[in-house]
Amino acid sequence: MQPILEMRGITKTFPGVKALDNVNLKVAEGEIHALCGENGAGKSTLMKVLSGIYPHGSYEGDIFFRGDECRFAGIRDSEKLGIIIIHQELALIPLLSIAENIYLGNERAAKGIIDWSDTFERTEELLKRVGLKESPKELITNLGLGKQQLVEIAKALSKEVKLLILDEPTSSLNEKDSAALLDLLLEFKARGIASIMISHKLNEIARVADSITVLRDGASVSTLDCEGGQVSEDDIIRDMVGRSIEDRYPPRTPKIGETVFEVKNWSCEHPLHSGRKVVKDVSFHVRAGEVVGIAGLMGAGRTELAMSLFGRSYGKNAQGEVLVHGRPADTSTVSRAIASGICYVTEDRKGYGLVLDEPIRRNIPLANLSGISNGLVIDEAREIAIANDYRDRMRIKSSSIGQECINLSGGNQQKVVLSKWLFADPEVLILDEPTRGIDVGAKYEIYSIVNELAAQGRAVIVISSEMPELLGMSDRIYVMNEGRFVGEMPTSEASQEKIMATIIRSSGKA
Repeated sequence: MQPILEMRGITKTFPGVKALDNVNLKVAEGEIHALCGENGAGKSTLMKVLSGIYPHGSYEGDIFFRGDECRFAGIRDSEKLGIIIIHQELALIPLLSIAENIYLGNERAAKGIIDWSDTFERTEELLKRVGLKESPKELITNLGLGKQQLVEIAKALSKEVKLLILDEPTSSLNEKDSAALLDLLLEFKARGIASIMISHKLNEIARVADSITVLRDGASVSTLDCEGGQVSEDDIIRDMVGRSIEDRYPPRTPKIGETVFEVKNWSCEHPLHSGRKVVKDVSFHVRAGEVVGIAGLMGAGRTELAMSLFGRSYGKNAQGEVLVHGRPADTSTVSRAIASGICYVTEDRKGYGLVLDEPIRRNIPLANLSGISNGLVIDEAREIAIANDYRDRMRIKSSSIGQECINLSGGNQQKVVLSKWLFADPEVLILDEPTRGIDVGAKYEIYSIVNELAAQGRAVIVISSEMPELLGMSDRIYVMNEGRFVGEMPTSEASQEKIMATIIRSSGKA
């Protein structure tokens, strides 16, 4: 196959750091090309160079598309050629319709007047191509994440896409929606549309990719040909991290003690719909040194449970009892939940976990300001010492503790969030999707941190949509469906099949 894209010797430098160092990438016509690497390896930066977000002149090297050299001044230039990028954070406007979102900035208009009939007709055709049955007039806010992702792809098709770039397209999707999206990429391949897929989910890459380029520390280290199924996940991991990871989950010998955290008959209602219970009469416990997993499909109520327990951050009319070391805990506000020894690492580190435009040194003490202050005055020397200590302990890769969190990779952002809560010295730590959107090397480091916390006698709760992760990390697993806990099993007796069977048997009964 002839290359549709060649990137030669791409070098991109930011103040104090070389993000890309002589990177080469070649994508053939109609192929699915995966881009792998640890967080901070330069994957997203390379795609921003390709799409014109970083314009010509801000980097070194050459881009050739269909044999012609390209010097993009902005994203509109790349889109004119059919190079369309879909970012991990979807760029849809919730209170506009599907049709309005698809043609925003590319309106079907004559003499300044939008032709709504043509807009809706063309949108309907695009939705059929991506397998969506919704009306073009449906508001984006009424769609789940999987369908929103398909709207983004329909938007790309409206611009006559020739090369589709997807940055972590399945990171927020459940298994069913992820499979549907991958099937769609294969359909596009059959139609001659090339795709570049950035993903940390190696099983998904193995399923659809024709070839894989691996980046490490800003350089392209290998291109692997997937024809004939010759490439293994271990091969990819070795190239990504520069070493083999023999065991994805670090070994741990649990030392489980007395019950630290107990929840009895906990319920809460939807924040906007009175009387509609989202969490229904949930009871569970976690012991010292124990890692407890909560499994369930998207929409089961796991995040809602965690947030409602953490200072009533979600829902209303929460009822039930929370005990820490056998004593009632006041969780009526976030500050009181923290004072009771309960901390929550959100699944949305960018929206809720960090103040992105503040540096590392300001983010780490946020949940325990009294630990760096004298009365009402921040002790800057103490703040700097604490931030440097956690930067070293958590192996946060940054130019300094003065680096703004928005410029950190996803894995390093997650380490800053964990540092923030560890500095608060919790008895109970609730981790919601702790490794979402981070690479296998960073995942291993997060797993090691969880093991250390358990070894210190803390009670750890892990919510994850990746069942292998729950099975690899947890001592015991609760299964949640439709707002209730519908099963409990020690990990030694658990399997993905058993968890799914528990969910299926309980559906409609909750």
